[in-house]
Amino acid sequence: MEHGKALVIKGLLTLIALFIVLGLGFGVSFGNVLIMTAVLGIISYFAGDLGVLPKNGNIMASISDFGLTFLVVWLMGMLLANIGFTTMAGAALISALVIAAAEYFFHIYITTKGPVGHSRYSTSH
Repeated sequence: MEHGKALVIKGLLTLIALFIVLGLGFGVSFGNVLIMTAVLGIISYFAGDLGVLPKNGNIMASISDFGLTFLVVWLMGMLLANIGFTTMAGAALISALVIAAAEYFFHIYITTKGPVGHSRYSTSH
C-alpha cells in the first residue's frame, strides 16, 4: 500500500510539473506528457527512489533524477513531439530542474513516512 501511495504522489507531482513546463510552455500534447510521465515515473521510482536514495542519500538521488529526467524528456520528446532538437533540449533542461527540485522533497516524504522509511533516514534507528 505504501508503494502505491508513493507512486500516485510521484505520478501526480511529475504530471503537473511536466504539463506546466512541456504542455503549457512548449505546446506538447497532454497525451505525450502523460506517456513521458508514466515512463519517467516508473523508471525513476524503482531505480532512483528505491535504489539510489537508500544507498546514496537525497542529494545523489536528486542529481540522478535530474539526469534521468533530462534524458527521458529529451529523447521521448524528440520521438513524440514535433519540437526542434535544441528547443527540446531546453524543455528537457527546464523539466529536469523542476522535477529534481520536487523530487528532493518527495524523497524526504518517502524516507520519513513512505516505503523507504526503514532506510538510514528513519528516525527509528
